[in-house]
Amino acid sequence: MTIVRRNLNWLFVLLASVLVLGTLSAAPAHARQPPPPAAAAQDGAYLLGSSDKVRVTVYGEPTLSGEFFVTGSGLVSLPLIGEVKAAGLTLSQFQQAVQTSLSDGYLKDPRVSAEVLTFRPFYILGEVSKPGTYPYTSGLTVMNAVATAGGYTYRADKKQVFVKRNGATEEQKLTLDPTVTVAPGDTIRIGERFF
Repeated sequence: MTIVRRNLNWLFVLLASVLVLGTLSAAPAHARQPPPPAAAAQDGAYLLGSSDKVRVTVYGEPTLSGEFFVTGSGLVSLPLIGEVKAAGLTLSQFQQAVQTSLSDGYLKDPRVSAEVLTFRPFYILGEVSKPGTYPYTSGLTVMNAVATAGGYTYRADKKQVFVKRNGATEEQKLTLDPTVTVAPGDTIRIGERFF
């Protein structure tokens, strides 16, 4: 009888501990919302980064126009003017930088437009069938990313996800729901469930 009572006491202590820890770790709904992606400026505009592919059009100058990659150092190498900083700039800021460089002794009143052709990839690892690097598409959610990576493994925790935003130093633990978005360059990690 004392062995049963001792086991029941331990079970009670264990259940109480689980309830207390669950209450302490529960966050209010507003705290679980994903932060804005690091790939977005304050006004929501996309910020260029390494591995983005951009098309630069200089009107009336087809030899100066073309498709270019943002290098690992954050620069775009353009004909005639050389390297122009792109990483961390919005498209309009990048256009202005190219236009300023061209007007500095090369062209009189240049008109420049730029657009992103392909965004830098996102990365997914952990409990998915095919972890790896995948191309980013506009409006991508974590659930779409998991589907792209072949779905969950049988050990996957389908309630939470860890996201490291591009440029961030630490990953964030988020509740996995259909609204959690992925930005170019993000690293997604699907954890392992314990039960």
